[in-house]
Amino acid sequence: MSVLTVFAIAWTGQTRPDFSGKWTSEPEPTQTTTPADRSGQGGNQQGGNADRAGAGRGAPRLGDMGSGWGSNITVTQDPTRLTVEYVFFARGDMQPPLKFVYALDGSETRNSVMMGRGIQAQTSRARWDGDKLVITTVHTFTHPETGQPMTSELKQTLSLESPSRLVVESTRNGVLGGPPSTAQTIYRK
Repeated sequence: MSVLTVFAIAWTGQTRPDFSGKWTSEPEPTQTTTPADRSGQGGNQQGGNADRAGAGRGAPRLGDMGSGWGSNITVTQDPTRLTVEYVFFARGDMQPPLKFVYALDGSETRNSVMMGRGIQAQTSRARWDGDKLVITTVHTFTHPETGQPMTSELKQTLSLESPSRLVVESTRNGVLGGPPSTAQTIYRK
């Protein structure tokens, strides 16, 4: 038996990490300033998803868009699929938590979410890259000015730094002329 054959047998016998658990994101440790801050006309921002100081609901968000999931997520995993669930709506909205299911065999999965004025559809594929799980999701939406259908891609790479520390690196392509972005969110059990 060759060394390559032994390595191939050992590789296929590896177990995949289990991302299951209730996870809470860590706050961002750094402060970021905006051009308005440097001119003395704005507040500092703390964290990747903080609203502008003093701004109300619907104000533009500063910073990155985080993992693409909530700050408190519940992940369940079995040999065939990974499910991510989190509360998005306020309790008074009387909406169930958002739930996204991803097939772990690389096949396409479809998830739909009722947001705003209609259903937002997305298709995803999950694949293993060593001990990391890479989920690539294509969101379909309508261009706000032309009404033409458009797509946006989000790639989320999940890895465990330890049994109680989950890292989600999220890479988004540029949409509507914006630049591409990458964000890293750390979750703890």
